[in-house]
Amino acid sequence: MTLDASPATEGGDRRRTDAAAIGARVERLPLCRWHVTVRLVIGVVTFFEAFDQLLIAYALPQLRTEWQLGTGHATALMTVGSVGMLLGAVLSGRLADRFGRVRVIAVCIAVSSLCNLLLTASGSPGPFMAVRFVQGLAIGGEVPVAATFIAEITRTRHRGRFVLLYELVFPAGLTAGALLASWLVPLLGWRWMFGLSALPGVLCFVVARYVPESPRWLADQGRHREALATMDAIEERVRRITGAPLPEPEPVPEETAPPAGTRGGGGLRELLSGRYRKRTLVIGVLWFTGYFVNYGITSWLPTIYSTRFGLSLSEALRHSTLTSCAGLLGCLVVALTVDRVGRRRTVVRCLGAAAGCLLLLGVLGAGSAGAVLLWTSLAAVFFFGSNICLYLYTPELFPTRMRALGSSVGGALNRLGVILGPIAVGAVYAGGTLGAVFLTLAGTALAGSLTAAAGAEETSGRKLESIAP
Repeated sequence: MTLDASPATEGGDRRRTDAAAIGARVERLPLCRWHVTVRLVIGVVTFFEAFDQLLIAYALPQLRTEWQLGTGHATALMTVGSVGMLLGAVLSGRLADRFGRVRVIAVCIAVSSLCNLLLTASGSPGPFMAVRFVQGLAIGGEVPVAATFIAEITRTRHRGRFVLLYELVFPAGLTAGALLASWLVPLLGWRWMFGLSALPGVLCFVVARYVPESPRWLADQGRHREALATMDAIEERVRRITGAPLPEPEPVPEETAPPAGTRGGGGLRELLSGRYRKRTLVIGVLWFTGYFVNYGITSWLPTIYSTRFGLSLSEALRHSTLTSCAGLLGCLVVALTVDRVGRRRTVVRCLGAAAGCLLLLGVLGAGSAGAVLLWTSLAAVFFFGSNICLYLYTPELFPTRMRALGSSVGGALNRLGVILGPIAVGAVYAGGTLGAVFLTLAGTALAGSLTAAAGAEETSGRKLESIAP
């Protein structure tokens, strides 16, 4: 079916049919330099959002001295950004489903960079925390919306590899932020670090100027003329790049009805009704358990190495960095294999393997720094791999009308795990039994694996419109 350039109608069935026709045109596009360029631009934005997320950890030692902060104030400075990210993830999904993916991404990068400038002028903890909270809203908002956008412009074939190779930019941004901040803060001070981090704000103009809005979203909103114009421009660009005509799009049904038992409109009520209720609950558990384990381990490893095994600060950080590097390797392996293995099996196996590694470490008693390094690094390969898979899997589970909102629920549960994981590990570790820490994390990972095995659906090799009508 060819999409007609007719005025938008109010009929939900017509809108879904038109959106399916646009989806069919997206599906016929071969992956080419246009896709890579768009992925690169959005990837650079995500890279710097990850960069900004980590800077507070490296500014905190100087801030504690300069402002004479106690433990309570220091903790508040560290966590207020994560609270903002949690709320930002929830809000951005609704905004992106209503106002567009590209617009929200551009606003998020602009707000984050402006906040970096304001942070350089902060002279006391109160204003600093207020600005960090707002910056957290922007950082937490950009990541799930960007993942949604990349999924919507990508065809089914090799979608997993394409999306996850993009998602690698976030851990890369965290690593680059750590390296640059560790050099820049001692040399120039924390204000210079935030000031230089404001420069990527110019990317908001690049995104707004050169990245087209998702044609799937435009069609779903009833903005058919814009969807057609955007799709025509993308197809013409792809033709010029490939030097070959495009194949005819596959036909779509005249009527595309929503699943029985769901409420239309794409809001939170529909997200929690019909088939989407189960998907929302399952994906929420997977995000929470995965990041509970991730940050429960990575946030406490330096302290465990130094206080339990007597390693120097440099040795403790080196051991912890090796575990993170192992996790990055796991992300790369999953990116290259997820289309063949499948999303569901990847999550089930990765979380199950992570649980096994942590269980062995807990049972063995974590008697040496070497044992902790070995088993946490093996576990990191698996829980990092599972977590990055969720950035691909979550947008696939929901229809265009609420895809960003569904992804933002995952982002919010992600942040909840990031906040509660270190708190829970700290409470268990305070009891003095290191083995209990790893047994707790093993149980959490196992709960995630069993949830995926029992309730997750496979989406590999299926078109977005067939997964979530």
